[in-house]
Amino acid sequence: MFAGGRIGEAFDFGELLLLIALGNLLLGGYAAVIAWMAARSGLNTALMARFALGERGSALSDLLLGITQVGWYAWGVATIARVLVDTLALPAWLAPVLMVLFGFGFCLTAFVGYRGLARLSQLAVPAMTILIGVSMVIAWRDAGGLAGLTGRDSESSLGWAAGITIIFGTFVSGATQASNWSRFARTPGQAVTATLLAFFIGNGLMVLIGAMGAFVYRQPDIVEVLMVQGLTLFGLVMLFLNLWTPQDNTIYNFAAAGCNLLRTRRRGRVTLAGAAGGTLLALASMDQLLVPFLVALGTCIPPLGGVIIGDYLFRRRGRYPALATLGAWYSPWLPPLTGLLLAFGLTPLCNRLMAAAPRAVASS
Repeated sequence: MFAGGRIGEAFDFGELLLLIALGNLLLGGYAAVIAWMAARSGLNTALMARFALGERGSALSDLLLGITQVGWYAWGVATIARVLVDTLALPAWLAPVLMVLFGFGFCLTAFVGYRGLARLSQLAVPAMTILIGVSMVIAWRDAGGLAGLTGRDSESSLGWAAGITIIFGTFVSGATQASNWSRFARTPGQAVTATLLAFFIGNGLMVLIGAMGAFVYRQPDIVEVLMVQGLTLFGLVMLFLNLWTPQDNTIYNFAAAGCNLLRTRRRGRVTLAGAAGGTLLALASMDQLLVPFLVALGTCIPPLGGVIIGDYLFRRRGRYPALATLGAWYSPWLPPLTGLLLAFGLTPLCNRLMAAAPRAVASS
């Protein structure tokens, strides 16, 4: 929703809808492939990365995924504290106190594990669906219907590549680790269907509601939009649930990567360590770095997923995610897709070179 607010001012209505649909379709497709692999193998991303990158190489994957999850956790903690202080006119000194409270409070459901995450989502997802529906109806009315929306012009400039990268960055780290849940699916088909619904439809609606607020009200902050629409109290409750849901998923992902990195089964301690790190980053104003953070995620994470996918499909071992990351970083055309395709294509090529090198040395 917050990321959608950043792109809502930069495109005409038709372009905005196409951008959101394309960005989330790419994100959903990427997540669905990883979900399919997990359901077939029974492995999560951390373990698949160990096959693809080796014992030592997978440490890089664990660090990258773990750091991004702590960054997301910090952003959520800082955001909910700021929203409550600003909206309820609380004293400014309460913000750090709330960050510490939420920093350790949000991770409680992750302690329970998969069932705790599922029960929270069963409450939060329907509630957020209601909020999205109500807010969309009000925005449609305030804009003057379809004619009013199509008649509005964008107020800032943002290229398509940057827009796609921001949308991809909203959940590319979570998409790469969707295997933490999709591995429990009864069939690979169910894993793919559920993942597409979550990342293409669900995440697409979240981005759309944020973008609509910025487009109609010229206000990129979704909380300010909800206040303008008269949904302050209802919106705060829903926003709290909406932030809690990805927060516990995020810290669960961190624990999965951290346990693999440290080769430990003490998930509770790793979860607490991640929550503490996220709280410290929140106190350092992580919420002010959303767009740069999203761009970095949308550029650097897909190459890692591409290596894992390529290794799984070609049943080889690859060690070259850095080449694809550099290609994505300097690409003028859709960095997430560029990095993903480069990593996918380089995996079998580099494996062949690796296999050919010992033969060449032996023959000489």
